[in-house]
Amino acid sequence: MFQRIMVPVDLNHTDMLGKALRVAADLARHYGATACYVGVTASTPSRIAHTPKEYAHKLESFAQEQAGAYGHNATSHAIVSHDPAVDLEAALERAIDETHSDLVVMASHVPGLKDRLWPSNGGVLAGHARASVLVVRAD
Repeated sequence: MFQRIMVPVDLNHTDMLGKALRVAADLARHYGATACYVGVTASTPSRIAHTPKEYAHKLESFAQEQAGAYGHNATSHAIVSHDPAVDLEAALERAIDETHSDLVVMASHVPGLKDRLWPSNGGVLAGHARASVLVVRAD
């Protein structure tokens, strides 16, 4: 059913992604699909990496750690953005096409008051993406 599952990750907050990562890995194993871990970074130095190339290496290491921990095929896809906070939804939507993904599994948070005014990243992506989107609430 699914061949390529895109899993957006924020390397700054991997501790909050556990449930979504487990769901993505389970689906990848079940369907024999490849999970593609996608991250968006700025071209400027950050807490995670000094350069986009270093970020891409860290994202690939994360993908391979997930593959080893959960027993599925994994790749990574790093996206460089001038302003990741502003460009996130558009960057993820482009990544669906760039990675040829037919399913997106992404983490969400428990909705709060601000979500009544601004849609979540997952909500925006689900409304515009060509692929199916599964938004997994955090533990």
